[in-house]
Amino acid sequence: MKNPSAPPELKTIGLTPLIYCSNQPLFHVTRDVPLSDALAMASDFLFLAKGLTQDAAYARDSDRHAWAAHYLTELSKALVDDVVKVLEPSPARTKADSKKA
Repeated sequence: MKNPSAPPELKTIGLTPLIYCSNQPLFHVTRDVPLSDALAMASDFLFLAKGLTQDAAYARDSDRHAWAAHYLTELSKALVDDVVKVLEPSPARTKADSKKA
């Protein structure tokens, strides 16, 4: 049973696009994923990317390791960027901004 006085769990907002095709994002970070889970997944992706980049340094016959690492780091960056958007305070609105809304 959840504690009603506990602060709400922070979750991703799903505003971060990644991997573009024809100038359109092919994917977005999914909304409402707990931040701890998103960061754990980013860490897992980076761990795998690190291993693949090490393999790529020795595999001269193929670039598949480098491309796999590239996509894993792209996924990691998008997850971290989305988490940062949640954790950063939004800029203070000015009176001019309020009048436009």
